[in-house]
Amino acid sequence: MIWRALLGRFGISIVTLWVVSVLIFIGTNLLPGDVAAILLGQMATPESLAALQAKLGMDQPGYMRYLMWLRDVSTGDLGMSKAGIAQGNASRIVDILEPRIFNTLRLTGMVAVVSIPVALALGLLAAMHPGTRLDRTVTFSTLSLISLPDFLVATFLVLIFAVQLGWLPSIAYLRGAESGWDLIKALAMPCLTLIIVVSAQMIRMTRATVLNVMSSPYIEMAILKGVPRGRIILRHALLNAIGPIVNVIALNLAWLVGGVVIVEQIFAYPGLAKLMIDAVLVRDLPLVQACAMIFCASYIVLIFIADMASIVSNPRLRHPK
Repeated sequence: MIWRALLGRFGISIVTLWVVSVLIFIGTNLLPGDVAAILLGQMATPESLAALQAKLGMDQPGYMRYLMWLRDVSTGDLGMSKAGIAQGNASRIVDILEPRIFNTLRLTGMVAVVSIPVALALGLLAAMHPGTRLDRTVTFSTLSLISLPDFLVATFLVLIFAVQLGWLPSIAYLRGAESGWDLIKALAMPCLTLIIVVSAQMIRMTRATVLNVMSSPYIEMAILKGVPRGRIILRHALLNAIGPIVNVIALNLAWLVGGVVIVEQIFAYPGLAKLMIDAVLVRDLPLVQACAMIFCASYIVLIFIADMASIVSNPRLRHPK
């Protein structure tokens, strides 16, 4: 039964990815203007515009362009940048994406390494002492941080650490040769912004999940026997709360992959999200579609991993009806 449940989740993920590909293709083609009109400018003649559109393959019917694009994507061929072709500097999208993906993964990896242990520790600490001043402080702080949008958090950090104190640069400019302290300084502001935004939600959900498990009958029996609360949480409640906690972590990591758009734009960080925004500005649709598919595929994969963890860790989910 467990394999049937996992295969069912896998099938749903594949169908979801296909539906997302259709929506991405339709959405990008609904953008006003096209790369040919933008690059040729207002002085373009209808003949030159039609010639460039034909060169870029934009004169084909929509369904034909989608089928060709889907065929290429399914084989790992993301095509060529249309902006590069129009400018006479043809570039493979894979080559354009490679350094940007590395930068985004480096940023999100550093955020995950810091935020996950901190969130789990604070969430468990608050659950061990419910109703105390510590618990109220953690709850109030997380609610306040959840209410703040990431661009506002980034603005506050820039005002404090870059403008007032002058400790950190206001933009995460990377030349590619940074290492050690220079790299830490360049990534500190975007990392701190994402850590604050992501950790607040994980802390709150960890605390709520553990406290929900603590209301189970077997936990109440352990409490009546005098077992210390910390031991109950760490040795009994936490194991049954792993599934929901993993779901929360996976959701936040998935948000990290796509939610860095605003943060990368604010700090001018050369990641995948900023590349997609730049591609939208010149209507380089294949590049926009490739970035969007990477974001969506990452989200779906992380959710699938969370579903697997839930099924494996919870006996009630191993035998779905």
